[in-house]
Amino acid sequence: MANSAEIIGKRLYHSGCRRAFGIPGGEVLVLMEGLRKSGIDFVLTKHENCAGFMAEGGFHADGAPGILVATIGPGVANAVNVVANAFQDRVPMIFLTGCVDADEALTYTHQVFDHGELLKSVTKASIKVVDGAVDVSIDKAIAIALDGQPGPVHVDLPIRLASKSQPASTMIVRTFPSHTAPAEGTELETARQWLREAQRPLIIAGVDVLNQNAVCVVKEFVRDFGIPLITTYKAKGVLPEDDPLALGGAGLSPLADQYLLPLVRESDLIILAGYDPIEMRSGWRDPWDDGTRVIEFCAVPNTHYMHQADLSFVGHVGEGLKTLRKEASANPVWKNGEPEKVRRDLKSIFSGTVTSGAGEEWGPGAVVDVVRKALPRNGVATVDSGAHRILLSQMWECYEARSLLQSSGLCTMGCAVPLAMGFRLAAQSGMSGANRPAPDVPAVVAFVGDAGMEMVLGELATLRDLKLPVVIVVFIDESLALIELKQRKSKLQNLGVDFGATDFPAVARALGGIGHWISSRNELQVALDGAFERETFTLLACIIGEKVYDRRF
Repeated sequence: MANSAEIIGKRLYHSGCRRAFGIPGGEVLVLMEGLRKSGIDFVLTKHENCAGFMAEGGFHADGAPGILVATIGPGVANAVNVVANAFQDRVPMIFLTGCVDADEALTYTHQVFDHGELLKSVTKASIKVVDGAVDVSIDKAIAIALDGQPGPVHVDLPIRLASKSQPASTMIVRTFPSHTAPAEGTELETARQWLREAQRPLIIAGVDVLNQNAVCVVKEFVRDFGIPLITTYKAKGVLPEDDPLALGGAGLSPLADQYLLPLVRESDLIILAGYDPIEMRSGWRDPWDDGTRVIEFCAVPNTHYMHQADLSFVGHVGEGLKTLRKEASANPVWKNGEPEKVRRDLKSIFSGTVTSGAGEEWGPGAVVDVVRKALPRNGVATVDSGAHRILLSQMWECYEARSLLQSSGLCTMGCAVPLAMGFRLAAQSGMSGANRPAPDVPAVVAFVGDAGMEMVLGELATLRDLKLPVVIVVFIDESLALIELKQRKSKLQNLGVDFGATDFPAVARALGGIGHWISSRNELQVALDGAFERETFTLLACIIGEKVYDRRF
């Protein structure tokens, strides 16, 4: 007979999970052992927040839900930020915690609070494992984490129950919901008629295209009908961004919006494919004019009210697009060439190439330009929140889905380095995942501001121990640049945004990595040579100066 911890481990292994991340505590030791016996490695991190982002990075590489492990009380509290991020960024995560047994909690209060109550607003569910139904408890958690829009599910395992043997049971094989397509009827025929009549159609795609594995369907639809595509940041790469129909990502850049939103308003048909506006700034609230025909294919019903659609089909985005295109043929669209002009303008504005006339000899744009050219086409980048993220998200070309990872729903700092670590660790494991076949292990680079880097310096030791060849590019301006920019625009006094310098290359070397100061394109190119093949990390501290993001995004 297996104990509760072992049953949980076996069910997670059966779901494709191979690693769990976190920090041990006495209340989760039996749980960790159960995971190990089931074939799931435990990866020690320096903070629960980073552990959760590493778990997310692994999900983007192999498609299995991430596992975050935290002990009672402070361990759970430390993890709230990354759990909230998984909730807003639609990341399937199983958050395993230990808890004091119910009878003990009646008289024992040290480190004890209601974990589920704390987490209920940032999880899809909180499940306390029940004696005699451990298998059902963990299977329900996995199902809820993956169903609809993915997200985190909290699983609380009482201390004594973890080691208690459970009755033998067969492995539950849950039948997941089928990929539903819109039913034939008046609404669907109307949508098809609109597609046939459209002269200026646009498609806006979002993260649920990835979540429902509909990338190929969207790509074929765009190309077959010649319809220009705008994506959210998380959907970048659904269509390779060197394709003439790719208009790039949108979400946080007012400068990009000056070109994209007029195109949206000029459109006579907008097709929303898995578009989740949780990534978008306020300018994308009701972005099209009244009377514009809008067809929405979404994973869950629209309750956000950021926009409305004339026709809304809830189900599988890919199956919805397949059904829409039946009996439809491509017509000439956008005869005025406006999407091509918008694409050229955006490429020019957000270019880092000096010869384009819009680039720079040195600065944040030059850093992005040099690294993009050095990274292989299938390389993966992660980026932390801040001014550099908005600029990079517009400049960076993605050629595959899930090749630019960031926190774009919650927009939290401290994510880029652990995301890169988790992705690289899963990608090099030799498993064939849902998103990327082995043994093609992509080079991985993390872009982070100096303030964000200071938040996660401890994880450089984790990188050292894992021997991962992750390259970390740090933008050095000794300021919270995005907040400082907002202060100046609001004519407020400079307050709480500046800080002293840290010798990041020295810290990197002290923690077992390679570190360099960088102040030119040539120095960056030289430092990148061989960095993705090392058995340790490389940190490149790029001195970009202050107030360099004005009018850049």
